[in-house]
Amino acid sequence: MSADVITAAILDTPIGPLSLLAHGAALVPWLVKPLRDYFDGDLAAPDTLPVEHPASAGRERLWAELRAVPAGTTITYASLAARAGMPRAARAAGSACAANLIAPVVPCHRVVRTGGGLGGYYYGLTRKQWLLAHEGTAAAG
Repeated sequence: MSADVITAAILDTPIGPLSLLAHGAALVPWLVKPLRDYFDGDLAAPDTLPVEHPASAGRERLWAELRAVPAGTTITYASLAARAGMPRAARAAGSACAANLIAPVVPCHRVVRTGGGLGGYYYGLTRKQWLLAHEGTAAAG
């Protein structure tokens, strides 16, 4: 198959169907298995999956820092911005989370408001709460 071909599959998860897209080859276990493993309890399983998420340099830095947040922890939008070298860009961090189409591999559910509130989540707060609880995060409630 050509590299410009995108293959797709739907993975059933406890929080609903998850669309998976891959360039080139058929959707092989290297993509499905880590995500299935994540939902089965191996929280680090998706950490090494390669992602292609073209964006501005600032947004790419934010997403890279987001992938460095370990399962079971949360950070604030302001902290995410600071980690990405943009300490005054908490709103940009929120926008990057809102534009993230590779959840939970790019774990935007791990970002909360400064006061501890969940904030928003593109995929719905019920899913964000489930993912945080799944990872054993205290902010899940």
